[in-house]
Amino acid sequence: MQVTLKLFASLTEYLPPESKYTNITTLDLAAGTTIAQVVDAHQLPPKWVHLVLVNGVYIAPEKRATHALVEGDVLAIWPPIAGG
Repeated sequence: MQVTLKLFASLTEYLPPESKYTNITTLDLAAGTTIAQVVDAHQLPPKWVHLVLVNGVYIAPEKRATHALVEGDVLAIWPPIAGG
């Protein structure tokens, strides 16, 4: 199945080189792949995986290990953001 992965801010460093300026890549995943499995496969530091949305809906940290992605999903991940 195909899923779109969007990484923002400092997490774009974990995208393939051709995707770093668009912050988007398409993933071919096995059916039943969870958010946590995508995070692990891309070696995203857990402390940097802060805000997670699937199709614009927030997924709480305790649900990321069990939330299975489906064909056409858009997974967006932001690190903690500080500013002033």
